[in-house]
Amino acid sequence: MLSQHVDAASMALQFEVLARSGRARASQLTLPHYECATPMFMPVGTQGSVKGLTSEQLAELDCHVILGNTYHLANRPGSDLIDRMGGLHHFINWKRGMLTDSGGFQMVSLLHLADITEEGVTFQSPVDGRPMLLTPEQSIRIQNEIGADIIMALDDVVSSLVTGPRIEEAMHRTLRWIDRCIEAHSRSNEQNLFGIIQGGLDPRLRDLCLKGMMERDKDLPGYAIGGLAGGEDKASFWRVVAQCTAALPDNKPRYVMTVETGLDGKLAEDFSLSPPSLGSAPMCARRYPLDIVVCSALGADMYDCVYPTRTARFGTALVPEGTLRLKLADMKHDMRPIDPTCACMVCQKYTRAYLHAVVTKEPIGAYLVSYHNVAYMMRLTRDIRTAITQQRFPQYVRDFLQCQFPKGDIPDWVRDALKVAGIDV
Repeated sequence: MLSQHVDAASMALQFEVLARSGRARASQLTLPHYECATPMFMPVGTQGSVKGLTSEQLAELDCHVILGNTYHLANRPGSDLIDRMGGLHHFINWKRGMLTDSGGFQMVSLLHLADITEEGVTFQSPVDGRPMLLTPEQSIRIQNEIGADIIMALDDVVSSLVTGPRIEEAMHRTLRWIDRCIEAHSRSNEQNLFGIIQGGLDPRLRDLCLKGMMERDKDLPGYAIGGLAGGEDKASFWRVVAQCTAALPDNKPRYVMTVETGLDGKLAEDFSLSPPSLGSAPMCARRYPLDIVVCSALGADMYDCVYPTRTARFGTALVPEGTLRLKLADMKHDMRPIDPTCACMVCQKYTRAYLHAVVTKEPIGAYLVSYHNVAYMMRLTRDIRTAITQQRFPQYVRDFLQCQFPKGDIPDWVRDALKVAGIDV
């Protein structure tokens, strides 16, 4: 049988594999608020809003799930207020799927403000300096109040560049904390708790975490692969994804968590400030869509990233060839759309010359490029799903790479990953 369902009446999720191509799969993910299709890209709305875009526009772009950040929502406006307003869906007028992270990523991004113990993580608020203790129980309580369709377990997050005993400590603590998260979860018939696989770049530790999480499988409707947003080399990145997707249950969704750094660990925002022109951009400036293609080939289903909207605010647009710097001087008189093959509202109505005049200068510039970039990501994952369903995914991958690397200079890590996925390029 091709189709497989999660067999747990208490879980508010149904997952059905509709088609396969090697390790890649196209699936239907039914959540309490929406019926989603995977592989799926999920825009990040840190405090319940994707910067520059309304809920109506995100639905217009066919976004199936958006993200909220537990740590930031708890700080402002407060999960108790959101709960009184009927949950985050009602609060922001979003009728489709919602996922909230646990707040664990702030252990890395706000490490200088955090103190990690077995009890939990104490943050010093970057707003007013007040301490905030986030325990597994507190994280789940906040997420229960926020009311997202998918909630994440609080894990002990360590940068993937860290080595030594700290990685093993974090992996074992993640397993201890998942039990506390499961125990604290009070809305399992309405919200889906995902476990997170940790273990750094150490295959042995990843295996131990995989084994430990799957011992709790009856309580976990899905799984995430965490700890890969620290600037690790790409060969290590894809090997961790391949190891985890091969071991995780076939009948549950697999979520590769935020991957927004370049090869040297800098945030995508940094690359948007001064990348070279289209056609000569380094992998770090155009790598994220490529990651989605490679990870989908390896059997992953869900992705999130701030990359499309963050780079948009710095005047960088996503195009099939890579990235387009709208701030460059040669855009001043260019009457073409961002992408002639794109059907989005921005490409149908605005020229590169107009966008050159407003990006980084007027709010509408960030809004228009954000709209296009999210449209690009939605089209990318839609095309991946269609290619898998129509049994032409290997050729789709080759065509994608030909567009990104017209000189044939495909990175070795991409070739190696796709070879494991059964695709020759």
